[in-house]
Amino acid sequence: MQPHIKWSFGIARGKNDKIDSIRLCNYAFKEADELKATAGLDPELMLLKDLVSARTKLLRQKAGISVSVKELGNVNGKEHQKLIEKALKSAIEGIARSIRDVEEQIKKIITGNRDFKQSYKLLMSISGIGHVTAVYLIGCTGNFAGRPSGKELACYAGVAPFEQTSGISIKGKPKVHRMANKELKRLLHMCALSLIQHNQKFKAYYNRKKDEGKHSMSIINAIKNKIALRIAAVIKNQTSYKNNYNIAA
Repeated sequence: MQPHIKWSFGIARGKNDKIDSIRLCNYAFKEADELKATAGLDPELMLLKDLVSARTKLLRQKAGISVSVKELGNVNGKEHQKLIEKALKSAIEGIARSIRDVEEQIKKIITGNRDFKQSYKLLMSISGIGHVTAVYLIGCTGNFAGRPSGKELACYAGVAPFEQTSGISIKGKPKVHRMANKELKRLLHMCALSLIQHNQKFKAYYNRKKDEGKHSMSIINAIKNKIALRIAAVIKNQTSYKNNYNIAA
C-alpha cells in the first residue's frame, strides 16, 4: 500500500486483507475524480531497479564482512587473525565479483535504452551527481515519469522543509517530513557533501551561511534542495546543466 494512501486513513486500528480492501475501495471512490491510471511497468525499468537494489545489498554485505574482519583484528593474535582473513577472503572476493557483474548489467541497460541514456547524460552534467545517484534516480522515478517538478522531487526525497505553525499554540521551525525516499535522501546528502568539498562556489556558500549562524545540517539540506531543483530542470528542458551563474544567497 502506497504511503500517501495509508496516511489518508488517519488513525486506523486493525489490519487485515478484508479491512485493507474496504479502505482502498473507499479511497478510490472518494478520489475518483483525481486519480490517474498508472502507466504499464517497463520490464527494462523493473530490471534496472532490481539490479540497483541487488548492488546495494551486495555492497552492504561486503562492508559488513570487511568491518567484522577489521574488528576481530583488534582482539585476535596475528596467527588467529590470518586464519580468519583467509577463511573470509574468498567470500569478499566473490561478493566483489558479483558487484562488478551487476554494474556491467546496469551499464548495458543504460546504454542500450535511448531514453535511459539521455536522462543519464543530463543527470551526469550536474555537479555533484555521480553514476550511482544518476542510475538510482532513473530507477526510483520511473525515468521521471510525469516529469516531477523540483519541489515535488525535493518532497519525494525528504529535503523540502514544511512550515510548522498553527494559530498561537504551534510555532515550530520548518522541518522536512519523515515520509520520504530514504535512499535517495542519503544519496543527495553524499552529493551535497561532495559539492561542499570540491566545488568552490558551494564551499563559499556553505562557509557564508555558517558565518551567518546557520546550522550545518540546515545548510546541507538547502544544497540538497538546490540539487533536486537542478535535476528537475535538466529533465524538463532536456538540456545539460550549465553552471553559468553565481549561487544565490
